[in-house]
Amino acid sequence: MGTISELAEKTNAIVIPCDVTDNDQVLAMVDQAMEHFGGKFDFMLHSIGMSLNVRKGKTYTELNYDWTHKTYDISALSFHKMLQACYQKDALNDWGSVLGLTYIASQRVFPDYSEMAESKAILESIARSFGYHYGKHRKVRVNTISQSPTVTTAGSGVKGFDDFINYAEKMSPLGNADANACADYCISMFSDLTKMVTMQNLFHDGGFSFTGVSNEVLR
Repeated sequence: MGTISELAEKTNAIVIPCDVTDNDQVLAMVDQAMEHFGGKFDFMLHSIGMSLNVRKGKTYTELNYDWTHKTYDISALSFHKMLQACYQKDALNDWGSVLGLTYIASQRVFPDYSEMAESKAILESIARSFGYHYGKHRKVRVNTISQSPTVTTAGSGVKGFDDFINYAEKMSPLGNADANACADYCISMFSDLTKMVTMQNLFHDGGFSFTGVSNEVLR
């Protein structure tokens, strides 16, 4: 499992392989997590995304629909599967916290982001809908974090990604939020300090989402 196994060894964590397109594997993952922790756990992060069309060079106007369905399954429906598995198995402690990572392309047009834009829109909708049900059921809060463009394996497959990172850096008053800053924000959302925040899409992008234009871009 490469660097994931190395990270797990450093943090004394376990790695549970799971194909999220197979619901039986998702259910088994939750069972194994509960076995490892000796019962319920407090939080969960969904950080899965992949566009088959982007990876295979298909533009938005020539999508392969079989690949598109697979993209939705991997990148969005997997969030519902994880939440539903935890809900049905009563895996999360009361006042627990669940996060999904998203991107502003769910709300605005980024031409080369392709069907991942719809995937992120679905993901955010799932957070709102399941956030209501899980909040009523166990006071579990569910939110999404709309992160700055961040270097990842999936993101690197998007055409012009490096140029866009530079553009976002110039547009954002605080600059792009990097992966470490995103991790810090996730920790704050997992803590009891944010226990009354739920069903929200929270921008973590250095101010990019509310900036119309910047002097650096105009120059």
